[in-house]
Amino acid sequence: METLGSLIDKLAINELKIYHMNEQYERDDVDEEFRSDCQNRLSVLRLQREDLKNELQQLMDDVLSGRKKFKLYRQMKMYNEKKYKD
Repeated sequence: METLGSLIDKLAINELKIYHMNEQYERDDVDEEFRSDCQNRLSVLRLQREDLKNELQQLMDDVLSGRKKFKLYRQMKMYNEKKYKD
């Protein structure tokens, strides 16, 4: 199962890829084959974005309805604790 953080991370990375691929598509110094390749990649990236958004929405719906719960973990640090120092 994906976590909330991993889905948000994937969405952020996907948005960056869309942004930069769109920059490539809009360049003036490229041929139509390059532009077509960029357009195809943008289509895939946009589909991935929709899938990730749907997955995130489903997770949030499950959490809000009580079907799933977030686990909270306490950090276990050993440094700066006198009993663990030499």
